[in-house]
Amino acid sequence: MTGGREPAIRTPDQRIRVFVSSTLRELAPERRAVRAAIEGMRMAPVMFELGARPHPPRELYRAYLEQSDVFVGVYGDSYGWVAPGEDVSGLEDEYNLARDGMPKLIYLKDSGAREPKLTDLIDRIKADDTVSYVSFSTPGQLAERVAADLAALLAERFDGAGGDGGAAAAPPRRVPAAYTEAIGRQTEVTALLEQLDRPDMRLVTLVGPGGIGKSRLAIEVAQRVADAGDMSVSFVLLEHVTDPARVVPAIAAELGVRDSGAGDPAADLGRVAGDRRMLIVLDNFEQVLDAGPEIAALFTELPGATFLVTSRARLRLRSETVFEVQPLGLPDASRARGAETALDSPAVRLFRDRARAANPLFDVTDENIDAVVRICEALEGVPLAIELAAARIRVLSPAMMLERLDGQLALLVASARDLPDRQRTIEATIEWSVGLLGTEPCELLVRLGVFAGDFSVEAVEAIAADAGWQTDTLTLLTELIDNSLVRSRDVASFPLFGMLATVREFALAELDSRPEADRIRRVHAACYTRLALETAPLLQGPTQLAALERLGAERENLRAAGRYLLETGEIETLSRVVWDLFLYWWIRGLMPEARGWMDAILATGVEVSDRTRAIALGFSAWVSLWQKRGGLGPAPFEESVRLFRVVGDAGSEALALCSLALAYLGEIPPDLDGAEESGRASLAIVEGAAPTIESMAKVTIGRVMVVRGDLATAAQLFDEALRQADAEGDMFAATLALTNRGWAALALGEPRPELFERNLRLAVTLDNVDGVAYAFEGLIAIAVLQGDPERAGVLTGAAEAVRQLTGVGEQASIVTYEPFVDSVLASQAAPVFEAGRARGRAMTVWEVAEFALAPFDRPKDDEPVHSAR
Repeated sequence: MTGGREPAIRTPDQRIRVFVSSTLRELAPERRAVRAAIEGMRMAPVMFELGARPHPPRELYRAYLEQSDVFVGVYGDSYGWVAPGEDVSGLEDEYNLARDGMPKLIYLKDSGAREPKLTDLIDRIKADDTVSYVSFSTPGQLAERVAADLAALLAERFDGAGGDGGAAAAPPRRVPAAYTEAIGRQTEVTALLEQLDRPDMRLVTLVGPGGIGKSRLAIEVAQRVADAGDMSVSFVLLEHVTDPARVVPAIAAELGVRDSGAGDPAADLGRVAGDRRMLIVLDNFEQVLDAGPEIAALFTELPGATFLVTSRARLRLRSETVFEVQPLGLPDASRARGAETALDSPAVRLFRDRARAANPLFDVTDENIDAVVRICEALEGVPLAIELAAARIRVLSPAMMLERLDGQLALLVASARDLPDRQRTIEATIEWSVGLLGTEPCELLVRLGVFAGDFSVEAVEAIAADAGWQTDTLTLLTELIDNSLVRSRDVASFPLFGMLATVREFALAELDSRPEADRIRRVHAACYTRLALETAPLLQGPTQLAALERLGAERENLRAAGRYLLETGEIETLSRVVWDLFLYWWIRGLMPEARGWMDAILATGVEVSDRTRAIALGFSAWVSLWQKRGGLGPAPFEESVRLFRVVGDAGSEALALCSLALAYLGEIPPDLDGAEESGRASLAIVEGAAPTIESMAKVTIGRVMVVRGDLATAAQLFDEALRQADAEGDMFAATLALTNRGWAALALGEPRPELFERNLRLAVTLDNVDGVAYAFEGLIAIAVLQGDPERAGVLTGAAEAVRQLTGVGEQASIVTYEPFVDSVLASQAAPVFEAGRARGRAMTVWEVAEFALAPFDRPKDDEPVHSAR
């Protein structure tokens, strides 16, 4: 449309329209392939042969182009027909008439006999930095590329609207640490490495019963692949994922792409990872088998990825290669049964090693070897079964163990005939191990089934408070640890406990069969509600890091508690928990998840309080503010402020006022008076009462001053905010002040790299990936000013990758690093810069952080660059 009038010629469809330009006869098969790809994306192909014939050709395709959203050019050998009186062919004219700002996707068919005029056109296209072009060989390949490019284009242009946007969680975890040797698995490891090295291998499934050692084998293989350095490795733990729809988002989160419940995480994965070579390990897939087709669909989105899956059941996909994980080898029955020869057996070695871990004085001798071998045989070499048995060595000799084991298994194997033999064995082994416990530790184990992830001593004591047991809870918990039914680990020097998935399943099944199950769940929810509310104040000041780590470690239980509150209608309690953890969501990049909770509350249809509505509005608008340049505008924030004021919640009103100020800044043009008034109103509420929010309010006002051009006042406010944050020991508030003070210094012509460097160290320590990106962007400007284009390129590639992952960008009113990058690209240093940019995109966030700090400040022992995670 032009000039506000309807065009005389309408396109056949009013969906997103993709104009296809190509020669007609020469590329007829290719045109059919492109048309099918576009229609498969539920878009409308706009093609010359689809139009009305009475109109002159040039008038026809001009009208079509005016109404189209995307330009697709497919070029082969022919330049096309040049009409009488015209200087260019219709093919080139269509390209020329495509309006500025219209996405242009060009596909070049492999050719050696291209007409000179078409070659000239293609050279001009390649010189246009607003055009994307790629080669293809066959119509099928062309269709795949068109569909993939259109999907990526949609993700890039529209992902901010719905809230997903590929928002990044913390960076991918490394391969889980192996606490013990992978005994007897070298043959399997070698075979799997050979399989995974094959270019046609896309999916290998390690299949076997619970406790057979699938996860341990996957860890060993993943570690070997990671050590080789030929491909990146991501290990996705699915033990707490029960909804098949959450599998792809879990993969996205592990790769650094968050899912907010909107958008298409599979497409985001393809957009972010592309064809990068990677091994993705999916551990404990048996509970989400219905997600198998979603994994197969990722083969297209991630052409360079290979999947290694552990599961009790095969996925039954055509591309699947099944690798059955066998039990550990038993002693050769044809050899004399002596201690020395029996230890050649991996099963016996495992029993000895685990028994020694329980009792360092234990050893396999000629006197006990017969009982040890028979135990391993009775347990069929299943690693978990052997570990559970060996843990009893502190109270039972091998002979006593064998006597009890034999009798118990004979009764239990027949109790579940529909299960595979080895699965019946491992279930029987768990029951046997639990059966050796006294009544009270057994009862505690059943109650522990309520936990969705790791848990604390306080949480255990809460669910056991009404039990009336004779033995104290801590002693009972220690007995479960000694029997390998519960594991322990430390997070930020805080002890946490957990169970193997198979043991937890046993405990949960038993708990669900009991009348007290709902009461235990209610106690669990109350415990984690209390944890959230008690920990929330610690998110400010010197306790900030420990609070973040604690909440992160018990996040699955917090989520389970939230689900219980939602299901039982305790809406106001849930909204309070979500709001009180505002800083946790913000620092760890989880704002979309917080908004998801509030959306779920509103979706219940239950009438909510003014405070809950204020919270819901605040979270929704906040996420949009940073995922869309400009966001939803100030109206939702204004209403949120009003409602907090009505209910008399001054602290929340102050925080909402800071957000409102940023929303005013995001207006085009920015409402500077409204922004400053909101910032100063926030400061007036918290001044002298809430140092962390006071520091944030000063940063907010300082940002307004920057846009006003009053850099001196802005710098003074940022300095005050930084001093206040440092005085309180609040690292996050310090990062906000540091990044803004760094840019103010640059604007004043006084570059101070140390501000961005400190910001980077603090952001890494906090696991605040968005903060890391802000630091990279500041250091880009510093590198350009220092005349180091390669360094600037590496940092730019990394910053762009993080922004692409997080979907979080700066507001339009704030100028950051782009002008510095533009200056390099316009210079002779552009090739060096681009090489660095490609390198930065391929590095992990933490690798770039190390690179960024290395010339200035090698991390000290007490200042780790790597996240504590």
